[in-house]
Amino acid sequence: MVKKHLIISGCVLGLLVLTGRPMNVKAEEIPLAGIDLVLNNYYVSGEEENINFKNYIESDYAEQYQNIGFAQVTDYVNIRKSPSEEGEILGKLYNNSAARILEQDGDWYKVKSGTVTGYIKGEFLITGADALKLVSELGTRVAVINTTTLKVRKEANIDSEVLTLFAIGDEYAVKKELDGWVKIAYEGNKTGYLSTDYVEVKTEFEEAVSIEEERERLEEEQAALHTEQTGNAGQTSASTENNSSSNSPSSSTNSSLRNSIVQFALKYEGNPYVWGGTSLTNGTDCSGFTKSVFRNFGISIPRTSRSQAVSGRRISISDLQPGDLVFYARSGSINHVALYIGNGKVISASSPETGIRITSYNYRTPIKAVSYIN
Repeated sequence: MVKKHLIISGCVLGLLVLTGRPMNVKAEEIPLAGIDLVLNNYYVSGEEENINFKNYIESDYAEQYQNIGFAQVTDYVNIRKSPSEEGEILGKLYNNSAARILEQDGDWYKVKSGTVTGYIKGEFLITGADALKLVSELGTRVAVINTTTLKVRKEANIDSEVLTLFAIGDEYAVKKELDGWVKIAYEGNKTGYLSTDYVEVKTEFEEAVSIEEERERLEEEQAALHTEQTGNAGQTSASTENNSSSNSPSSSTNSSLRNSIVQFALKYEGNPYVWGGTSLTNGTDCSGFTKSVFRNFGISIPRTSRSQAVSGRRISISDLQPGDLVFYARSGSINHVALYIGNGKVISASSPETGIRITSYNYRTPIKAVSYIN
């Protein structure tokens, strides 16, 4: 399962190799959020795009954060309740996902990632200076609006034209960082600038997904399926579906790439759902499905639904086009992704009972949509 080449996923370890010798780190004193501080200083201090990140991370300031590590696996590694290959599986840490070390137990490390705390075998993890070099590659810079309403400017100055307004709590992927401003993309190919006085700019990593979180999501899927079957969605679904199809019917959509993506995805309708899987024929989960579909067209997207929601260009749900992604949440946390296919419909790897299926895009309340297609 381990890759021969260096393709990594975030996960934190307590044994580090610095200047050729191992060092134990008290990880409990260094929260994973501290990496944001390291990267914030790195980005602020970097006047040139090709600044030597290696030199930066080896500074005295960055040394205290050298407990970050990454999982070197083909797809995912299990997080177990005990340091044993027979230990109960509590969750999955996907390639390019992050975690924090709590303690070392022989060849195993106790880690925390997202809501999951458990053990991962050390052979699946990469740590120390090599891991730190990957931090800037694996992290996603995100601007989170922290004021009630924020103006998006055409240029990076307060006198520039106002393009639109963003609401508090909205998140947008950062494309470029300037002194006092960040450039972001929104609603497809539109770009604008936000003042850093009113946003929190942070680096996010993919994290583990727990069995409990997946169980809760599947319960929601079952409830949504029951609602569809009993017809309670009725008129509401039909009306919103008509509105959506008027904006982006598949018969009049923009590019052949979008149509090709949709037609490719539709070939796998009815195939099985497997949590943690990425096989379109033998079994995949929701984000594995979207990742595998896009990969067929040379488009690389993150592994988990949460990361896919942050990394793409945010668009209005009313402006959905075939090939865009639609996201759903529980208690404000994204836990499901579907591929929009036009005419108010999506296809997704839904549950073990239904497999990959087509539904109305609003069979559950969508909270966000993004595009990875220019």
